Amino acid sequence: MNNKLTYGASVFDFDETVGLSDNIVRATKDGHTISITSYDWPKVGEKMISDGWIMDFNDFNKITNGSPGPLINKLKNQIKKYGNESIYILTARHSDSEKAIYEWLLSQDIELKLENIVGLGNSTGEAKAKWIQDNLITNGVNDIYFVDDAFSNVKAVKDMFKEYPKGFLVQGGKSIITI
Repeated sequence: MNNKLTYGASVFDFDETVGLSDNIVRATKDGHTISITSYDWPKVGEKMISDGWIMDFNDFNKITNGSPGPLINKLKNQIKKYGNESIYILTARHSDSEKAIYEWLLSQDIELKLENIVGLGNSTGEAKAKWIQDNLITNGVNDIYFVDDAFSNVKAVKDMFKEYPKGFLVQGGKSIITI
């Protein structure tokens, strides 16, 4: 019999996962500026950055025309089942967006602790994986549910989970992509 204690956490992305909004990234190159929606960002962002586009994410410090995303009910169910102590929103948005996300969640009858809403200001999957590693795994969390709409973020977290010996993380960690 395995007597190992399980300490769990659920980590949700915000844009296109828990919430939808009309916020945009402004991309500029050679004097030309275009707008990219949060829906399109995971598909084009990395390539545009590697092609030399300069990104302005300031619009994402607020929630414009927010509406429920595909996993909002899963978030509500996780809070109902486990409480809000170990439920997190981990977003590429800057930390300046945390209060706006908190207030939008309240408008959806979701009470999440403000300190559990984390704006990384970094859109890479590696940044999300490092945050999970540094803030959850190193603090004893061994059962982690992670969900994101960007395949590259899910892959980075799955790859990080693989760094741990078999059995260190319950079920190896769970990381899924949403539609």
